[in-house]
Amino acid sequence: MANKNNVTELIFTGLFQDPEVQKVCFVLFLPVYLATLLGNGLILVAVSISKTLHSPMYFFLSSLSLVEICYSSTIVPKFITDLLAKVKTISLKGCLTQIIFSHFFGVVEVILLVVMAYDRYVAICKPLHYMNIMSRQVCHMLVGGSWLGGFIHSIIQIIITIPLPFCGPSVIDHYFCDLQPLFKLACTDTFMEGFIVMANSGVISIVSLFILVSSYAVILISLRKRSAEGRRKALSTCASHITVVILFFVPGAFIYMRPSSTFTEDKLVSVFYTVITPMLNPIVYTLRNTEMKNAIRMSWKQKDS
Repeated sequence: MANKNNVTELIFTGLFQDPEVQKVCFVLFLPVYLATLLGNGLILVAVSISKTLHSPMYFFLSSLSLVEICYSSTIVPKFITDLLAKVKTISLKGCLTQIIFSHFFGVVEVILLVVMAYDRYVAICKPLHYMNIMSRQVCHMLVGGSWLGGFIHSIIQIIITIPLPFCGPSVIDHYFCDLQPLFKLACTDTFMEGFIVMANSGVISIVSLFILVSSYAVILISLRKRSAEGRRKALSTCASHITVVILFFVPGAFIYMRPSSTFTEDKLVSVFYTVITPMLNPIVYTLRNTEMKNAIRMSWKQKDS
């Protein structure tokens, strides 16, 4: 233990080793990140200034967009700049900070998606009581609860990581700091820590998926009594949310709900949910939503004027 944490700087192996491929990735991923900021930022602005987007659904959507910006900004800027660097380094403290915030915002997003599913359940199955159940106070409590859940999760993750002795090697086989790659640098057995991390993430994922599936199962059952037009409208409001849930949960489950590996596909899947998904979410939510498209169009005109 005398050599505990004699590693103060870490080196990423990166996504690819070929410098030319890294330059191509830079050209591809920089516009994706900028589109993430622009798309989610437009949703935030549209919901805040629009007179028609004041329902709970849009309040939750704007909260999700804020989380997407924060989550993406925790990982992607460093990743993009490293694509042009010969040696991709990060301090141990910086690595732990990245882990804290990536897990924090990641779990906030998971809980928000569950909250949005509950919102759709109330809107479709209890339409007459919707505004009473989903009052402004309740909406703020649900969003606040999602942030509290993310905070508790990230604190648990970092509490089990900080005491570990890191005495080399200092190379992380990834393009950003995450727990399983970091554990491989500890000069002690990390089986229990790895199990706790997988169990913690697994419980959150399983419980969230159970609530999501249950909510939509109840919605589908209730729609059997509706007219064809009523079913179409109800399913249309749920389609975007279901798409986002699939885009977020499938890659995340692939990474965090199974034993760690060094396969290159782990990194590629990570790119999907850290870089691509935050950009796709605003596109998914606006393509099928006329109100949102009109509000974004109006906010863009106000910006130009």
